[in-house]
Amino acid sequence: MKKLCLLLSLAGMMASCNQPAKQQTAAAKTDSINAEIQVVDNGNVAFDQFFSDKTMRLDYNHSGTSKEEHFAVDRIVSDGAWPGSKFVLIDKLELGLYFFQVIDKENKILLFSRGFASIFGEWQTTPEADKTWGSFNESMRFPWPKKPVTLILGKRDQSTNKFKTIWTTDVDPASREVNPADLAHTNTVDIIQQNGPASEKVDIVILGDGYTKAEMGKFRNDAKKLSAFMMDQEPYVSKKKDINIRAIETPSEVSGVCKPHPGVFKRSALGVQYGAFDSERYALTFDNKTVRNVASQVPYDFMIILVNERTYGGGGIYNLYTTVSVDNKYATYIMVHEFGHHMGGLADEYYTSSVSYEAQDIKLEPWEPNVTALLDKNNLKWKDLVTAGTPIPTPWNKEPFDKFGYEVQKQRDSLRHAKVPEEVMEALFMKQYKQENEYFSKEKFKDAVGAFEGAGYTPKGLYRSQLDCIMFTRHIHYCKVCQRSLIRVMEQYTATGPGK
Repeated sequence: MKKLCLLLSLAGMMASCNQPAKQQTAAAKTDSINAEIQVVDNGNVAFDQFFSDKTMRLDYNHSGTSKEEHFAVDRIVSDGAWPGSKFVLIDKLELGLYFFQVIDKENKILLFSRGFASIFGEWQTTPEADKTWGSFNESMRFPWPKKPVTLILGKRDQSTNKFKTIWTTDVDPASREVNPADLAHTNTVDIIQQNGPASEKVDIVILGDGYTKAEMGKFRNDAKKLSAFMMDQEPYVSKKKDINIRAIETPSEVSGVCKPHPGVFKRSALGVQYGAFDSERYALTFDNKTVRNVASQVPYDFMIILVNERTYGGGGIYNLYTTVSVDNKYATYIMVHEFGHHMGGLADEYYTSSVSYEAQDIKLEPWEPNVTALLDKNNLKWKDLVTAGTPIPTPWNKEPFDKFGYEVQKQRDSLRHAKVPEEVMEALFMKQYKQENEYFSKEKFKDAVGAFEGAGYTPKGLYRSQLDCIMFTRHIHYCKVCQRSLIRVMEQYTATGPGK
């Protein structure tokens, strides 16, 4: 990353991030985030000593260009009951482009931490960010502190891959600027799957956008159908008893959502729109506060927004949300694939499709758990899962596969430009699916865990762990590395105290 930042510690002030922060030599990834504030990390603290059983949501505005970023507190409100574990408060996985810590303001004890990615972080890597200023509303959610705390926000440094402090702000829960009142909700909540208290389970909330009041029955059916399909896939099927799923009915005045590329403009309840970052199929909402307010009706760790559209599309951002177009033939694939981004911080493993991001300059190991730059093949991040006798890197018939993939992409772009019916595009995807199966069936290491070149939008220099995975193709199964990564995330939310 190009952006390094100067720490500003005044609460609520805008932070300017176009100068490098001081750096300390450190072994752990988060050491440099603590270089300017000497954080005392005693491990997981006693929840009831430091927190009340509710969620604090700090909304902030994240602005800048490709070369700088700035922050300003928007508001601090209650976001409902605390849904997470009361025993695992410190995030040891350290996934994400960003990482925030909550520390006791007086004694600097680390109370809570969490990694995440953001819309701004993605937008900053697009060509648009080189030309213009962007601004996005974002949120950090954490247990409600009993005493004043300091939030420290870090971002991965482009030269070390460690988190470096880019912003701090103080929060006094007794301040007049902090609103502890919960919203009065009137939306209908549908319980899809409930297996226990939120503090001991992974809690998923499903919202819907582009459904009218008359289509609420369809929303309920879509939520049940797609969540049931996902729960039948590993690793979710093995963890099903650890997962709660609730749906909140959010009717819109119009059916469907905004699609700028084909000239379809609508204003739906949650503001989902296709065409994010000028990628026609990327569906996101930029109305962060509306979405958060609606979701706060129930305890949630992860969020899925169902989009009432036939047009192929969706999105998934680590620790933000997943979107999926429900009426497309490949809705189940989109659901499982995008949720892998959202819950597990998994990288896309494909590289022949068009994307809006700038090509990567691969000098560091990616933070995502399922791809590697193979800078040190003797210390592969999933080396304990490598199948015995598998060469690293692992050979496969990449050239014919790539040639076919790029031909499909050209056809796809041509069809989109011609605005053909959705079933024409679906037929192309099915042709691709069958041809990929034929290629994979002939591979010597088709079931092995190794290091296969081609991943993360990059045909060379990045490697995935197995020949195929839902993060690579539309074949609906996670590879072993992705499954393990998802399990590790879920375990952070389901941990209980001694004797339970």
